[in-house]
Amino acid sequence: MARILLIESDHILADGIIRILAQDGHNVDWHVELQAATDSADKKAPQLIIIDLMLGGRSGVEFLYELRSYPEWHKLPVVVYSNIEPEEFAASNFGFAQLEIAAYHYKSATSLRQLKDSIRTVLQSVRV
Repeated sequence: MARILLIESDHILADGIIRILAQDGHNVDWHVELQAATDSADKKAPQLIIIDLMLGGRSGVEFLYELRSYPEWHKLPVVVYSNIEPEEFAASNFGFAQLEIAAYHYKSATSLRQLKDSIRTVLQSVRV
């Protein structure tokens, strides 16, 4: 299946995400630190990224801008799973289209099963 890069600061939540994605046979590389996530992406070429936008030290949005600045990562599907409501994000200066977000999920309103189903749909659309 797919190699997925998970960037999530909540250890318990990350463990749940890893377990549920492993049920579909995905390999998940999990990182809390954005520099470690960048290094992992360079070395292991993920087929999808799941990211929280509220991370210690740096913003997930900054990471996405940096990611999109490299041609080899321009079309890499990104699923946002965050405590920032989608309306708040869409109303900001960032927006969905500019960062080419494949799916956006508000943690408080999205179960891990719904996240898994969304990831399955995104991966099918890029034929991984």
